[in-house]
Amino acid sequence: MAALAYTGGKREINYYFSVRSAKALALGAVLLLTACHAASRRYRGGDTCEYLLSSGRFLGEKVWQPHSCMMHKYKNSEAKNCLIDKHVVFIGDSRIRQLFYSFIKLINPQVKEEGIKHGNIPFEDKSASIKVDFLWYPEVNGSMRQRIKSWTESSVAKPHIIVVGAATWSIKIHNGSNEALAQYKINITSIAPLLEKLAISSDVYWVLQDPVYEDMLSESRKMITNEKIDAYNEAAVRILNSSSRNSKAKVKVFSVSKLIAQETIMKSVDGLHLPESSRDTNAMILMNVYCNKIMKPIDGSCCQPQPPLTLIQKIAFCFFTLSIIGYLIISLIHRSNYRKNKSCTDLESGEEKKPAISTPNVSTLEMLLHCFCKLGLIMTYFYLCDRANLFMKENKFYTHSSFFIPIIYILVLGVFYTENTKETKVLNREQTDEWKGWMQLVILIYHISGASTFLPVYMHIRVLVAAYLFQTGYGHFSYFWIKGDFGVYRVCQVLFRLNFLVVVLCIVMDRPYQFYYFVPLVTVWFMIIYATLAVWPQIVQKKANGNCLWHFGLLLKLICLLTCIYFLSYSQGAFEKIFSFWPLSKCFELNGNVYEWWFRWKLDRYVVFHGMLFAFIYLALQKHQMISEGKGDPLFSNRVSNVLLFISIVSFLTYSIWASSCKNKTECNELHPSVSVVQILAFILIRNIPGYVRSVYSSFFAWFGKISLELFICQYHIWLAADTKGILVLIPGYPMFNVLVSTFIFVCVAHEISQITNDLAQIVVPKDNSTLLKRLLCIAGFFSGLHFFSAMQDQSRH
Repeated sequence: MAALAYTGGKREINYYFSVRSAKALALGAVLLLTACHAASRRYRGGDTCEYLLSSGRFLGEKVWQPHSCMMHKYKNSEAKNCLIDKHVVFIGDSRIRQLFYSFIKLINPQVKEEGIKHGNIPFEDKSASIKVDFLWYPEVNGSMRQRIKSWTESSVAKPHIIVVGAATWSIKIHNGSNEALAQYKINITSIAPLLEKLAISSDVYWVLQDPVYEDMLSESRKMITNEKIDAYNEAAVRILNSSSRNSKAKVKVFSVSKLIAQETIMKSVDGLHLPESSRDTNAMILMNVYCNKIMKPIDGSCCQPQPPLTLIQKIAFCFFTLSIIGYLIISLIHRSNYRKNKSCTDLESGEEKKPAISTPNVSTLEMLLHCFCKLGLIMTYFYLCDRANLFMKENKFYTHSSFFIPIIYILVLGVFYTENTKETKVLNREQTDEWKGWMQLVILIYHISGASTFLPVYMHIRVLVAAYLFQTGYGHFSYFWIKGDFGVYRVCQVLFRLNFLVVVLCIVMDRPYQFYYFVPLVTVWFMIIYATLAVWPQIVQKKANGNCLWHFGLLLKLICLLTCIYFLSYSQGAFEKIFSFWPLSKCFELNGNVYEWWFRWKLDRYVVFHGMLFAFIYLALQKHQMISEGKGDPLFSNRVSNVLLFISIVSFLTYSIWASSCKNKTECNELHPSVSVVQILAFILIRNIPGYVRSVYSSFFAWFGKISLELFICQYHIWLAADTKGILVLIPGYPMFNVLVSTFIFVCVAHEISQITNDLAQIVVPKDNSTLLKRLLCIAGFFSGLHFFSAMQDQSRH
């Protein structure tokens, strides 16, 4: 009964929720969310600076997350570069003095809080010509007004940034009287026009008063209540900017510190002043507000303007627009012809005439335009998600539960969709798809949860990436060894399927090819495998079966390959010389050098070779019938199988224990290329030695495995955000629901792109050699044009 219910449940889910209906639902969700976000930005405004200055929440105890935008953590060098030749002034009481010290520590962490408490404190960094002053004005009064007025005079140099705030002294000195509040309103009313005038050319921030922890206040401060502070803040907000008619000339109200203080004031030493971590957060917010538009950090989306379209992006936009128009025109023409040829009633005889054409004929051109039409719409979504400022972005924050709970959830789903395999060979197609699928899902959870900060998880994910490359070595070696097909068609098919989406994204998203590092990695290793086996003498299984000496020839080739890998891994100079030659440099440079490419290649340098060697040994054992691959049969004899299974489990656990005990990422990365194969081989043996395990697979994981490449690439822009540094926010304020919706859309898009790539591969890479040669010339012309426009683009930027 349980088995029947299990099977019936799966059938019911598959019947009511097909891929087609899922994609229709995803399209509807995208259109609805796009309209909602566009309307929100139209009527509420889309200034992320306002979000940064006014709202947010804590992730954990110390990490502040602004409302739907990403805050960059500035280093000292970045802060100096931003503030070079700048003058910053903090005006106010002891709370502003605290903010002043936190701010200058971002420039120079060695600064000590040793200045005069009730006096002016200067700071200067001569190396970057930065001046930051604290001016002691604990009350909003005539003295403060006079100082601010002096900057409005044309003969006096104005500060670039002015941070003002005061109120608690007025409450304390006047014992919280209503007369003091009335005077405060009068004084701030007289200062407001001066601040607004300064705001035309300078950045002016009014810091609202933080709440206090009344139980901890000393007797001399008991009159400073949160009720009084709220009254003073309300007056400041109502008066500031009330006379300004120029929307750009506004004093920025720094109200977010109130929210931060509400969560942290209990940790205050005296109930009045914020703990150091909170004021450091406020200083970092100030730095983001001013510097993000100057430094344009990838992981700082707050206060950043939308990047302008490049020349190549404009051309791509025109191409996709013309494709959509062309497809609509051809579709209308075909539909019109189809209706004309459709059967109609003969008026004389009353009989129905048979149509000359029964179904509309889909031409290659129409199919091509149809693919580009869908791709153009999908690329529009990509651009809106990660280049336009339509949708929002948030920082990642790692917790153990955010990583391990989804892992358990997908594991349960994978077991639920267990089915029998069609064949029971080692690493059969269904099993490798399953392997790719669960690995890809784990990697996706790893990326969105920010688990790279937890070293044990990082080391295990490195093994999963290595396992992908192991499969590359195993799969391509097996194909060339068994089939002996070294034709151009096979090479072009593989290269097209691997690189099509990445090339399109490089154009649409204005990213270098090396940015999508995994695709260049797999592409280069495929070419290395091809070159190793295709060069004379070509040794394949059929030839080796006739003469065993050919096996030694193949082993000699593999040894030469291993020697080259070893040499390049320890000779960075030789490696960089090879990949610094044009046009390779255009593909493998990132930020002006190929170091990142060398590091990525070196990290898994031996695992492809291990995959090729494993395939050779496995196929040799299979040929000599030394393994049993029948359904339900153990791979070897019972005794050998049990011993190998025990060794595999021990090896698997030993590697996990070692990876979990890593203390230094650099040292562990050095050992990883040599030892990652241990866990990979252990997993393969555990998965394949028992016959009953080899005879089943998870169709759930296998489904994702078939689109694993698209999932890996698409996550960069439509699931994650800011080039993987953050998380895409489609539904702000509801983190869990947002992840569910964005994940659903992301998976549907990846599946559709996989189908588009397969359809285009049949058109762009035909089997006929003469036609294929013409297509290759066209592709060469395309890349030549792309390089020409890229050179023009670079010249215009410089």
